Amino acid sequence: MALATILSDMDTELAALESRLAKARQIRLDMMQELLTGRIRLL
Repeated sequence: MALATILSDMDTELAALESRLAKARQIRLDMMQELLTGRIRLL
């Protein structure tokens, strides 16, 4: 019973981390697009 709870909690945490990773990857892609199109310039 306790093992099932631990595994369930781990699955929940893993799903949250995967979601954060997907968001970070999307932000990175959006930033690269902004840089490549010249809308944002780095000094």
